[in-house]
Amino acid sequence: MFKSMAPSNCATILPDDSIFVLTGDVRRIPFAMRQLRQHPDADLYIIGAGAQGSYEMAKKVTIESDSKSTYENALAIKEIANRAGLDRLVIITTEDHMNRAKYLIKQELPQSEIVACPVPLTGMPTTKRLERWAIEYIKYIATMMGIKEG
Repeated sequence: MFKSMAPSNCATILPDDSIFVLTGDVRRIPFAMRQLRQHPDADLYIIGAGAQGSYEMAKKVTIESDSKSTYENALAIKEIANRAGLDRLVIITTEDHMNRAKYLIKQELPQSEIVACPVPLTGMPTTKRLERWAIEYIKYIATMMGIKEG
């Protein structure tokens, strides 16, 4: 049921959208770069520990590398969105992580439109995918109970 609640396809990205990619899985940034090729006027924000590198394809790239958890990612996105006056945010993260990421971001930015663009967990053994979904489900339940970190 938890998996069925997660979006499986990328929603419509508008030409001038702001794309936020959460680091943490090696699939996310390459997926975001593929989306950016289709939307070259979008701004790209790379959020989370390990964010580094050069991303010349984007009109504007902002790298935030201090946040180390999904909750800290949400706080960093809130700061950027408030500073830039953004009310529509495209979120790229893996499909198993999307429910919790959207929930935490929406808690911080309740008036914002959160557009999901999930990265599929392709090329991964079924048992590993099941493990990841189970872990994210437990984290999601904990988040719903008010535990934002850990």
